[in-house]
Amino acid sequence: MPLVHAQAPDPMDPPAALIEKAATNVLARIRSDNELKSGSPAKVNQAVDELILPYVDFEKTTRLAVGRYWRQATPEQQQQLVKEFRNMLVRTYSGAVSSISPQAKVEMRPFRADAAATDVVVRTLVSDEDREAVPVDYRMEKTPQGWKIYDLNVLGVWFIENYRNQFSPVVAQSGIDGLITTLRSRNEQMKVSP
Repeated sequence: MPLVHAQAPDPMDPPAALIEKAATNVLARIRSDNELKSGSPAKVNQAVDELILPYVDFEKTTRLAVGRYWRQATPEQQQQLVKEFRNMLVRTYSGAVSSISPQAKVEMRPFRADAAATDVVVRTLVSDEDREAVPVDYRMEKTPQGWKIYDLNVLGVWFIENYRNQFSPVVAQSGIDGLITTLRSRNEQMKVSP
């Protein structure tokens, strides 16, 4: 099947179209960039920055992952939480992108949502020749800037719920600053030289 290069997704596109274009662009980049195929951390991070991050609402993702404790954080702490959580998610996305084979394909599942909906789930299946298809779902919200991803479900596990379960005991024991320190420490441990 010939490779079709999609144009850059427009956040004003319908949500399923945005996800399909973004996925097509990621797969096209993986197929065409030998350094990315080989897992070059610099190339993987660059691809994630250019092809995925513009469509993610990190502030909302962080706010929901921190849960009820978000309201207790000062504006400065909230900024630090978003920064550190974003760094951690970038590394998570980078790891996911680097494990995608050039033979991978994304199958869009039927999309059903009211035309006036402002919060939707776009469902996909990611597969390649070597592995069983993996369901990946995107929770998206319509913002004034267009559709943004704010949660991701891989194999039945929603990121926000998973991280909230990890963050809650840390905040309960060490406060917001303790969570910021924990995130910063995790990010330092996960750093990979380009």
